[in-house]
Amino acid sequence: MKPLRLLWFTLGVLCLFSPVARAEDHPAINPEDLKMTADPVAPGASAIILYRQVDRDDRQDATHEMNFVRIKILKEEGRKYADVEIPYDKGSSTNIVNIQARTIHRDGSVSEFTSKPFDKSVVKARSLRYMAKTFTLPDVQVGSVIEYSYTLILPDGALYDSHWILSDELFTRDAKFSLKPYSSPYSGVRVRWSWHRLPPGTAEPQAGKDNVIRLEAQNIPAFQTEDYMPPENELKSRVDFTYTSDPEMDSAKYWKNRDKEFNGAVESFAGKRKAMESAVAEIVSPNDGPEVKLQKIYERVQKMRNLSYEQSKTLQEEKREKQKDNSNVEDVWKHGYGYGRELNWLFFALVKAAGFDAHVVFASDRSRYFFDPAYLDAQKLNTDLVIVKLNDADIFCDPGAEFTPFGLLMWSETAIQGLQVDNEGGAWLKTMTPKSSASRTINKAELTLSDTGDLEGKLSVTFTGLKAMELRTDERNEDEADRKKTLEDAVKADVPTSSEVELTNKPDWTNSSTPLVAEFKFKVEQWASPAGRKLMLPLGLFSAGERKLFEHQERIHPIYFHYPSEQDDDIVVTLPTGWHAVSLPKEVSLDQQVIVYSMKAEDNKSSLRIRRSLSIDVLYMLQKYYPALRNFFQNVRTTDEEQVLLQPASTTASN
Repeated sequence: MKPLRLLWFTLGVLCLFSPVARAEDHPAINPEDLKMTADPVAPGASAIILYRQVDRDDRQDATHEMNFVRIKILKEEGRKYADVEIPYDKGSSTNIVNIQARTIHRDGSVSEFTSKPFDKSVVKARSLRYMAKTFTLPDVQVGSVIEYSYTLILPDGALYDSHWILSDELFTRDAKFSLKPYSSPYSGVRVRWSWHRLPPGTAEPQAGKDNVIRLEAQNIPAFQTEDYMPPENELKSRVDFTYTSDPEMDSAKYWKNRDKEFNGAVESFAGKRKAMESAVAEIVSPNDGPEVKLQKIYERVQKMRNLSYEQSKTLQEEKREKQKDNSNVEDVWKHGYGYGRELNWLFFALVKAAGFDAHVVFASDRSRYFFDPAYLDAQKLNTDLVIVKLNDADIFCDPGAEFTPFGLLMWSETAIQGLQVDNEGGAWLKTMTPKSSASRTINKAELTLSDTGDLEGKLSVTFTGLKAMELRTDERNEDEADRKKTLEDAVKADVPTSSEVELTNKPDWTNSSTPLVAEFKFKVEQWASPAGRKLMLPLGLFSAGERKLFEHQERIHPIYFHYPSEQDDDIVVTLPTGWHAVSLPKEVSLDQQVIVYSMKAEDNKSSLRIRRSLSIDVLYMLQKYYPALRNFFQNVRTTDEEQVLLQPASTTASN
């Protein structure tokens, strides 16, 4: 949304939804709820949601959503819910306005929230983090009821991601949801909806005579977050809304219509054969082989300015820059810039002009949902790729995703369904799943051990494939100080105890075709612990990531890894003068086919060499495999905690 338009809409929302107007929308607090000490439907709960209301309006120029939550604090542990976090997407233009909150005490007295909310990054589980608007309600005690409300102003395009999420971290006793849908008599766009995991006894959503769609639900179970689980919204109770001008309900016919529509858009934008043949001549040489040609074209397109990865500009900045829109691939080539999709379609046009068999693929990334064609929602195909035939193999390419190495895709685009468009009905296919060896973290350390147990020396960490891509993407708009801290923190997070880490080189943050290499001064005090006049040196120096992994006995959700990955450690430890190893743990190799671990310690007289490897070549595992997975990582932890017994020569002589 343009800044000026956003300002006027925000002011309108603030005026329209004043605290007085909002208070009339929600039922008054039941005096019995102030007295209650437990809820029989949620036994043992530290807090419950008494009432929740979500009112979404897709009719305006900017989609917005009003939220109201009323929570009863039942136990001391439940007081933590006074610290409210309202999540939002930092990368979009989502805005949170009109935050109102208060605490109602058992005697009915009220403490209003009058402070200012602030923004912070929240880590909810391993691999699950987000930005949140946060604030703390005043004077919350056991027995208190807290209320808060806010309005989300959603970014352009939110109309096509319209939904209700019913599930919450807390048990919800009563909830109401409404949607005022967008409709246009000129475009013929209408809304239809589907639901996923509705709570037992919940009636399906219905549209009233006023065209407002409503849903009421009771006794919605609390949602539990676990490490390495599928996207939350895929597991929660939800209702999805689809806006379409195609009333077709037959799946085959619907997607055939979409294929024709998508293919028309691609051909209209990319159909500049002569201009592309001229451009290809500037990129490749006549003697280049097919693979060299393809890589050169990929690298040339990826080096172009990618507008999708730039920070948003004000109207004044856009006017000063006088940036022209691209009408076709010839414009993209001449201007030297484009959005991600425009760059992908330029790549498609170039490889076609170079003589390759290529197709555009429309797909749905798996970062928030798992796509199902049965829902007949083309808007869920929110990403696009190019598939190229090379030596009878299919190569998936996404040069419009900055920092993505040739031959790989963003993790959220791997192992997903995509529609290959061809104007003949299209074909569903599954994208590539990379091997763990394609995305590695390699820790190579040369360290010296003191006779007091301190480790100190040099550490080199090499990130390859999707590991490197994630870091480069996350840090693309950050300064050197932030990047330095990110890399140092990543190393510290891998070490089970406190460590001193200082980056000593300048990693290449811009080149997607090379690994990201970081070098450090590294020190861990008292890593080896004394045992009389001897020292016990643990093997698992970079094993903190597995220390608490899958330690719970029970598992609720399936196990889900973003992408296959591998960590390899090669550590050389120079011993204090005169010291040597008395005993070494046995070499360990654990092979569960999709997950493999090994640990080996070698005695090289005056030094030790410790080599450790953990590779994960699986994305999704059902809960029934959890006991075996948990047992595997228990064995990993046991091996990581094995120790080398060291002693000085004087001890040997006295013995």
